Amino acid sequence: MGVPSSGEFCVQRKVLADSALDELGRRRTHSTKPPLAQRVKDSLRCSVPGLKRAVLKWVPVLSWLPQYSIRENAVGDIVSGLSVGIMHLPQGMAYALLASLTPVFGLYTSLFPVMIYFIFGTSRHISIGTFAVVSIMVGSVTEKFGPDSNFVVGGNGTNGTAVVDIDARDAYRVQISCALTAVVGVLQILFGLVRFGFVVTYLSEPLVRGYTTAVAVQVLLSQLKYVVGVHTTRFTGPLSQVYTLIDLCSLLPKTNIATLVISIVALFVLILVKELNTYYRKKLPMSIPIELIVLIVATIISYFAKFRTHYGVDVVGAIPSGLKAPRVPDGNLFILVFPDAFAIVIVAYAISISISKTMALKHGYKVDSNQELVALGLSNVFGAFFQCYVVTASLSRSLVQESAGGKTQVAGVVSSIIVLITILKIGSLFAELPKAILATIVFVNLKGMFKQFNDIPLLWKSNKMDLMIWSVTWVATILLNLDIGLAVAVVFSMLTVIFRIQLPRYSILGHVPGTELYVDMDAKLIPGVTIFRSSATICYTNAEMYLEALQEKVCVCVRKLIEQNPSVKKKGKKHQTVLVSPTEVGPVYGGFDGQVNSAYQMDPEVSDACPADDDNSARENGGVKTEERHRTHSVILDLSTTSFVDTVTAKTLNNQLKRAGIFSESILLNNLFVTVHDAVLHTLERQAQKNVSQVGTPLLKGPSSVFLIHS
Repeated sequence: MGVPSSGEFCVQRKVLADSALDELGRRRTHSTKPPLAQRVKDSLRCSVPGLKRAVLKWVPVLSWLPQYSIRENAVGDIVSGLSVGIMHLPQGMAYALLASLTPVFGLYTSLFPVMIYFIFGTSRHISIGTFAVVSIMVGSVTEKFGPDSNFVVGGNGTNGTAVVDIDARDAYRVQISCALTAVVGVLQILFGLVRFGFVVTYLSEPLVRGYTTAVAVQVLLSQLKYVVGVHTTRFTGPLSQVYTLIDLCSLLPKTNIATLVISIVALFVLILVKELNTYYRKKLPMSIPIELIVLIVATIISYFAKFRTHYGVDVVGAIPSGLKAPRVPDGNLFILVFPDAFAIVIVAYAISISISKTMALKHGYKVDSNQELVALGLSNVFGAFFQCYVVTASLSRSLVQESAGGKTQVAGVVSSIIVLITILKIGSLFAELPKAILATIVFVNLKGMFKQFNDIPLLWKSNKMDLMIWSVTWVATILLNLDIGLAVAVVFSMLTVIFRIQLPRYSILGHVPGTELYVDMDAKLIPGVTIFRSSATICYTNAEMYLEALQEKVCVCVRKLIEQNPSVKKKGKKHQTVLVSPTEVGPVYGGFDGQVNSAYQMDPEVSDACPADDDNSARENGGVKTEERHRTHSVILDLSTTSFVDTVTAKTLNNQLKRAGIFSESILLNNLFVTVHDAVLHTLERQAQKNVSQVGTPLLKGPSSVFLIHS
């Protein structure tokens, strides 16, 4: 092969059938892995090097912490850890409200699981802890099994004298969240051990983005009550978001003006400073911690202005100082929350692994998807004993950790220290913090997810099937709630794959003059040769359709050939054919002489619209006379897009092609070629030889040869 400086290439070789390729080079026809029994035996064999590899694999911190460079990494990790720790405080408290828990449990969730991930995680840059999407999913479970109606004391609901025992309700919801977190953690560990990390590949990007956008809408609806200062009825199940919106609109006349003003001012300040952080991110040594500043200022103002007593503003309330003793989750609740745990397992892992792989790709290292499942699972199981709820990676905190110079998960340890100090000494000072402030912090952090609405016009232009997946996911999640919505989205996404296989795009390929390329464009068709391609794998579901499309496309090929050749004169239903020699289709066909009969006679059972020809006149070209009928003498099946062929398909193709009269001889190994170009060269040379030997003899009806192209 020569490679000229102009970027062109030139290859000179013989036409390669599949058997010839086997002679040139050995192809691997079997797996290089040892047998399963041998692999099991090796895995059970105990040795010191094997034990060391296993420990380093399952406890990654032991592989990188001894090599930690204080000079290169310490400063960046400390600065980024401080930045992320400052973000953990407002986000942990705010997202706990999404989980229908008191704010202190958001702080617990920002502490214990982070320490466990430091030991077992493989990503260097993600920030584990609370996240809006997972928090609202946990909240839907805690509200479903711990509704206000189960804790009514005194009076009754009909005359408005009913009172909800808030303390008992919140305590039971903590038990539910701990049980849910433990179940989620165990499932994640099991999935990681059986190497089930590939499951997220079934969640396409449009599905994930449509789902998270719908979750953002649900988060918005759940927090609006804190912004306007009203108490709405809690709804669960399908259409709960519709009922919530209707109830919220009916309560708007009762809006607490002081709460609304606080929310508007906080939103304005948060949005303004965050935009300034974005605009001047290259000039600022670190982002302005506006969330923490707003938290502190709002608490001070609320305390001295007595917002709760004078204006009826809803505040966080007492936050206990110190850490609680570990407690075993209630095992009686495991079965209750088990069905809801599956959706949370998938979503939490999908979010975490997508952020992890993005960071790893940017910084040139790899993350182990199965070890990430185990790390998340251990973080959740351990956290469940300390009254934490389900954790995952946060995109906003991970970006801050990476941009602030974080190099390893030591930054996570530093952030945990900040959270620990807050829990032990500072947390109780936030008792007078208005809940509206936490709601506005949630709103501002949803900006990235709301930007995903821009996917709609982009997908409309690029891929309407992906737009359907995005739209169905969004609508199903909004109307049917998070768990059912995710199930519907996955099923619909899988159905689109089935539809694409069942209804592929069939095409006839033409030759690009002067090249070895064959494309489905207005390229030059080769008379007498039909090159047929399917865009999908041929299997038992579409084998019959494949054959029908093949017969139809052969007919279309003849009509297009007539249109492309002006020398073909139409006379009613009679046409004169064009004889093409290999040298006429470009220099790549050089190497032999002769004419190709491109006559074609269509089977009347296929289509009456195909050209028929009763003209038996002859034409002389290059000294060789051949009978002229419109006839496809060879069909080339391009199977390069076919990844597998099942037995049903093989039998169907064999039987149906024979029944349709396409076969006049069996397809041998020599009829299997490595490229379309090889098959075309072979059939042109072969037909030229037949034309010379069959002058004056009747031609058979239908193609006489079928050639296969494998990938």
